[in-house]
Amino acid sequence: MRKQPKKPRVPRTRGGFTMTEGQFWTFIRTNLRLMSCKWAPRRHILAMSRRPNQSENKRLKWEFQCSKCLQWFPAKEIEVDHIVPVGTLRSFDDIGGYVQRLLCEVDGLVVLCKQCHHSKTQGLHEELT
Repeated sequence: MRKQPKKPRVPRTRGGFTMTEGQFWTFIRTNLRLMSCKWAPRRHILAMSRRPNQSENKRLKWEFQCSKCLQWFPAKEIEVDHIVPVGTLRSFDDIGGYVQRLLCEVDGLVVLCKQCHHSKTQGLHEELT
């Protein structure tokens, strides 16, 4: 039995030769997204769409209204979505536009339940293909 030839290794050119190009841009994108969770307009739109908990679960303090289906959900079942998609980040030329779209103001954000967010995201992917 013959051994399969090894796949050529992807060169590790970033981070002191520890990351591939893809790993580098994933690292940048992930940390920018984590930073955006602390963005004041994001917190503000969540505060605008919440009310004191009215469900049977007394452990929950707040519930949030989905902007699309208008139902109320606990915090773990909602997501803050960008009206204009943030897009991709694959080169230094993309950083300016990516950060500008990521850190948009309140009028560029919407609160959606996970199901509505999923259907919106799938609809966008179908339009692009």
